[in-house]
Amino acid sequence: MLHNLLLPILLCLACLNAHAQTVTVTLPAGASDVALDGRLLLLFDVPGQTEEPRFRVREDEASAQVFGMDVEDWRPGTSVTFKPDFGYPVTALADFPAGEYRVQAFFHRYETFRRGDGHTVKLPMDRGEGQQWARAPGNRYSTVFTVRVAGFGESPKKSAAIALTLTEEIPPIEPKADTDWIKHVKIRSKLLSDFWGRDMYLGAHVLLPAGYAEHPAVKYPLAIFHGHFPDDFGGFNPEQPDTAAMPCIDSERFGIPCYNRVEAQEAHDFYKVWTSDTFPRVLAIEIQHANPYYDDSYAVNSENLGPYGDAINEELIPYIEAQFRGVGEAWARFTYGGSTGGWEAAAVQIKYPDFYNGAYAACPDPVDFRAYVTTDIYADKNAYYEEGAFRQNVRPAHRDSLGHVSSTIRDNNHLELALGNRGRSGQQWDIWQAVYSPVGADGYPAPIWDKRTGVIDTAVAAHWRENYDLMHIVRRDWATLGPKLRQTLNLYCGDMDNYYLNNAVYLAEDFLRRQ
Repeated sequence: MLHNLLLPILLCLACLNAHAQTVTVTLPAGASDVALDGRLLLLFDVPGQTEEPRFRVREDEASAQVFGMDVEDWRPGTSVTFKPDFGYPVTALADFPAGEYRVQAFFHRYETFRRGDGHTVKLPMDRGEGQQWARAPGNRYSTVFTVRVAGFGESPKKSAAIALTLTEEIPPIEPKADTDWIKHVKIRSKLLSDFWGRDMYLGAHVLLPAGYAEHPAVKYPLAIFHGHFPDDFGGFNPEQPDTAAMPCIDSERFGIPCYNRVEAQEAHDFYKVWTSDTFPRVLAIEIQHANPYYDDSYAVNSENLGPYGDAINEELIPYIEAQFRGVGEAWARFTYGGSTGGWEAAAVQIKYPDFYNGAYAACPDPVDFRAYVTTDIYADKNAYYEEGAFRQNVRPAHRDSLGHVSSTIRDNNHLELALGNRGRSGQQWDIWQAVYSPVGADGYPAPIWDKRTGVIDTAVAAHWRENYDLMHIVRRDWATLGPKLRQTLNLYCGDMDNYYLNNAVYLAEDFLRRQ
């Protein structure tokens, strides 16, 4: 049956020798009981790859090609002609070169939110996967075909078409089961539900200390680990792993051979330390706060995401302390994390200084927007280029351990624009914008800069400074904040962070050392 379905497509593709090819994508009958909204992606990859193209979209030169377009009110059993508004790395479909490619279509579903602030927006709600569009349950995709592309440029000649059908659907994710050591919490947040106009939840994984069951009268301090979406306490394993039997998977990012074996052994080593006689007895938690924009909320209140800071501190943490015998007082809470988690740990200590007794922020996301990666959003006019009288320098965004640049700020943002306009990509730069920006007239985050050109909006930058530039807030409010931060705010970073995050830490150090 499958052969009969593919034969017309293969015969058609074999005769491609004209430009102005078209692509049609079909949402099969029965795919949904209602019409759907979302982002339709068309993906191309070079032959020889084993992963599906949907898993090979990335920021560096090894990325698969992705084009995107919005689709609204798509009724099952109908087809759309693919007309993208943007692509990455090639930005226009008409410029995509001829050749042989593996092709796949993918549909990222949006939900309509009628928010408490009066705005109606369409966004991809997290469905338990941590805002990973390529793995989000309910999203549909086609199988992968190898095709010969002649080109998509304009031509008066009759052209052949590529036809794809979204036959596959990503299944739901099963919730994690509790163990003797790890408990899973999920609560409805009234604060967030009121903001989003539908039920919204916060979750956490709670790691119990040794002796918890044997000493039911003991209460414990709380260690809050901030970071990206945690699917469990993956860094904790009571069982000794058989690392010799594991396939060897190197770390491209860190340059460490057989990194999976190292991680597996460290997870067991942590268990041994955690249960040793000398390790402090505390409750450790990882917060799950994925939302319609990203895999976490940045743990602060935001005009676009809602009151996540208040919801975590007023609803989730008190619930956990009541359920698992936490001390429940400020002196018995501290936060820690790295990168995104580093920013969050510092932010909650600064914004809720009477609720926490210490923050340990490793290589935090930019804590000073004069070093917003490699852009000064206040002094620079363009985020993508250093402008000279006769030339431009492209601003880097990521480098490897040797300092070689693998992607630029323009690359990162162009990829996000292909995955989702209006800040809906679910990626790093869009969540910064969603958290820090005011709400735009259309209900979506006001852009900090034009995604296509990089031109910075100075009014939006001013809003960022007063509300989310952590070191500006510390400098501005030092008279009242200083006494509360002197013994509680701890920042540390290497001197060559992959994402240039050390630059903002240097600026923080310059100020804090003088106090």
